[in-house]
Amino acid sequence: MANVLYITAHPLDPQESFSLAVGNEFIEAYHEANPSDEVVHLDLYQEDIPQFDADVLRGWGKLRSGSSIDQLSDAEQSKVARLGEIVDQFVAADKYVYVSPMWNFSIPPVLKAYTDATSIPGKTFKYTENGPIGLLPGKKALHIQASGSVYSEGPLASLEMGYSYLNKVLQFYGITSEAIFVEGTALSEQALSVKEKAIAHAKEVAKRF
Repeated sequence: MANVLYITAHPLDPQESFSLAVGNEFIEAYHEANPSDEVVHLDLYQEDIPQFDADVLRGWGKLRSGSSIDQLSDAEQSKVARLGEIVDQFVAADKYVYVSPMWNFSIPPVLKAYTDATSIPGKTFKYTENGPIGLLPGKKALHIQASGSVYSEGPLASLEMGYSYLNKVLQFYGITSEAIFVEGTALSEQALSVKEKAIAHAKEVAKRF
């Protein structure tokens, strides 16, 4: 039995969001193909994801200097502990499905905050004399990304910093990833066709993911 994190980063619902609509269809197909697997949904807009603020940085600094957790301020303790919970949950999973729109050529801020929270030395990667090494080899991820125009190829490809960023982060952890692009949704005459094709693709990917 595999543990799957279904990580969504969109404030709307599947009736209003192309990425979430495709994501839902993927998860349904995945459940059918893998009925014994556990899928945990993380709606990042509903999760407590601490920013890397002064409390977090000072708290980590104190711990590295030898202080115990109870010597941290209440705010430091709370945020550091929460970040530990997030990365431990991430490390314990076997597969990851990210769903997000592309905003301003990149991922939503809440997803960036989540990738910060999972990028912890000693948990998802480590530094060695030969450079960083990912600590999660053999795991895999899928990113379902929707965008108004086409960015996966063609003249706008150099502007795509959503999946390309997330893929680099996952590679840093040792995780292999692939993407389903739901592209051209801003073109009203193509939007329905784009959605239908992406859903069909997602269902096929679900059978082998």
